[in-house]
Amino acid sequence: MSQLPDHLVDRYRRFKFRHFTPNVDQYEELAAYGQHPDVMVVSCCDSRVDPETIFSAMPGELFVMRNVANLVPPFETDGKFHGVSAALEFALLNLRVKHLVILGHANCGGVRAALEQTAAKQTEDLFISKWMSMLTDARLTVLAKHQGSSSAERLRALEQEGIKTSLKNLRTFPCVDALEKKGRLALHGAYFDIATGTLSVLNQATGEYYAL
Repeated sequence: MSQLPDHLVDRYRRFKFRHFTPNVDQYEELAAYGQHPDVMVVSCCDSRVDPETIFSAMPGELFVMRNVANLVPPFETDGKFHGVSAALEFALLNLRVKHLVILGHANCGGVRAALEQTAAKQTEDLFISKWMSMLTDARLTVLAKHQGSSSAERLRALEQEGIKTSLKNLRTFPCVDALEKKGRLALHGAYFDIATGTLSVLNQATGEYYAL
């Protein structure tokens, strides 16, 4: 039988003692009545960026979908498997969330691979390069606007442009478009700086980010 690593077993026991037991009533209520979050977050898989930690969320408060580079593909029905689309559909039509946040972050490996065109070399062109191709237009825009910038500045610009790309793609989903127009759904973009802990929010009218 395969066993969990010892450090995970220890951390689970710590969770059971420090978090679960003091909040057992809340967990029992969640188990009995289900989840009712009003916020969905699309975040990166990066282990340094945890939405529940950043927003001090308790269990049941956030519906989180994580993928490489916090990307949302445009609406389409031709493919066989749609993990992001299925999560969106469930959150919007079943949970009826009121807010949807695209949470990007600094030093994103997926975005760096898209910027430097290294994903194909790293993965033998199986999955990541195809996934990151969603940023092709954003990459060209950033390279054109930041010709004299450093690589770090171009990376940050593409990370933030990627959030805008996901928001744009979100609005191609008929249910997102309809709910937003009815005022039942608000879309948000946010950018987390790992080194400083700063969260910046996108002003969608100006296209600029401002720090909280």
